[in-house]
Amino acid sequence: MLLICPHCKQQYNIEKGKIPPNVKNVKCKNCGQQFPLPSAPAASPQKPSSPLVTPGAQPVRRIGVCISKGGVGKTTTSVNLAAGLAYAGYRVLLVDTDTQGQDSFVLGVRPKGGLTELVTEELTPEEAVFKARERLWLLAGGKSLAGLKRLIDRKDFGGELTIAEALKPLEHQFDYIVVDTSPGWDPLTVNVLFYVNEVLTPVSLEIMTLQGLVEFLKSLSAIQKHRKEVALKYILPTFHDQRVKKCNNILEKIEELYGHMLCKPIRHNVHLSESPSAGQTIFEFAPGSTGAEDYRELVRKVANNDKLFR
Repeated sequence: MLLICPHCKQQYNIEKGKIPPNVKNVKCKNCGQQFPLPSAPAASPQKPSSPLVTPGAQPVRRIGVCISKGGVGKTTTSVNLAAGLAYAGYRVLLVDTDTQGQDSFVLGVRPKGGLTELVTEELTPEEAVFKARERLWLLAGGKSLAGLKRLIDRKDFGGELTIAEALKPLEHQFDYIVVDTSPGWDPLTVNVLFYVNEVLTPVSLEIMTLQGLVEFLKSLSAIQKHRKEVALKYILPTFHDQRVKKCNNILEKIEELYGHMLCKPIRHNVHLSESPSAGQTIFEFAPGSTGAEDYRELVRKVANNDKLFR
């Protein structure tokens, strides 16, 4: 199949079978511009696999927990948001796209595979998706994701849709898919932003994190030029210590700039740092703590239901 970029006239000779069935746009490696495929290859019929859980009636909500800065509580937020939604009665899939694979550690589980094995089809969806709690499933990350990054980089077309293509067949089985991302900006983070529709950004109340937020918003804006469906919906202040004047000043500044997106802050709480060592969520480790209270409030905001847990 001969493809010709309409922008720079670069020609590509691609085998039809190598183009994923649901890819409609491709990116020219020569000029970097995207253009539509002349005709999308037909998808071969597949035998449906048995569902992991009962399909939901509402469309799945896809939420990415993202910011380029590390140490702001992304994994803590991803795990406790997903667990809180599950405790509230929703079916939730937590996807870990970090090579550190800390979501498994925080939940105290050791899956035999995860996201990499799902994408490469080394495991079936039923084998790759691990049931971590009641109504909470996990697609684990870990060191194997380094190989997935290389696989994405080697793709001539549609590399940014790799994760979306792998997760699409699972969507009907869940109410929420929460995606935990790694610090920095890499092919997996780009993939996440080409998949999720809502972005939740944890922001620790420090000057350096505000700089990281500004840089992340610039990168997100670049993605939005190609995919308008993704939007920043929630900014979550973390490590809030009301005794520290600097924290309150930074919180006021964030509220001034992003008040309509601002969530109630997660207060500094020692139980949030202790619970991973026990392999438990904050709701299991210290259900009466301020950390559990604050994450319950986040669940209520995301689910748009003030009656949850009351």
